[in-house]
Amino acid sequence: MAEDVACAVAHGHVEVPVDTGEKVLAAVFASPVAEHLLRYGRDLGYATILIEPDAARAAEHEAVTSVPELGPGVDVVLTDHHRDELGPVLRDVLERDARWVGIMGNPRHQGPHVEALRALDVPEDDIKRVHRPIGLNIGSRTPPEIAIATLAGLIADRNDKPGGFFG
Repeated sequence: MAEDVACAVAHGHVEVPVDTGEKVLAAVFASPVAEHLLRYGRDLGYATILIEPDAARAAEHEAVTSVPELGPGVDVVLTDHHRDELGPVLRDVLERDARWVGIMGNPRHQGPHVEALRALDVPEDDIKRVHRPIGLNIGSRTPPEIAIATLAGLIADRNDKPGGFFG
C-alpha cells in the first residue's frame, strides 16, 4: 500500500527541505517565551531574529537593539507587555511592513499597548493590527507551551485555517 506524503514525512521517509524564503519570526524582548519561540521557529523553517531594546540584555542574547526593516513575510511576537519600551518598539514595528503582529497578554483586560500607542499618536487602524490574545487556546501556562500555542496559531494563519481539531 502506498504511504501518503504526510505519513511519509512523519515517519522520516521523506526529507522536507527547510525553506525559510520570506518566512521570518521576530520575537521582541528577551524572555523565556522568546527563547522557545525562536528555537521552535527555526525547527519550523522560520528565519529568526530577537529584538531587545535594552543594550545589556541584547548583548547577552545576541539580539538587535532596534526594529530592523521588516517585510511581508515577517511575523512579530512581543513577549512581554510590562516593559517600558513597549509603546516605542511596537510603534516602530507597526511602521514596518510585517505580515502579522501580536502581543502576549490576558484577553480579559485591555492590553497596556493600546494606551501606550495612543500616547504616541499611533493611528487606531494600526493599533487594531495588533493581535491579542495570540496563539491557539490550548490552556498554555509555561513558556514552551505558550511558544507552541503561538506558533501553531501562526501556522494556522499562514495556511488560512482556523486551528483546532479536525471535525
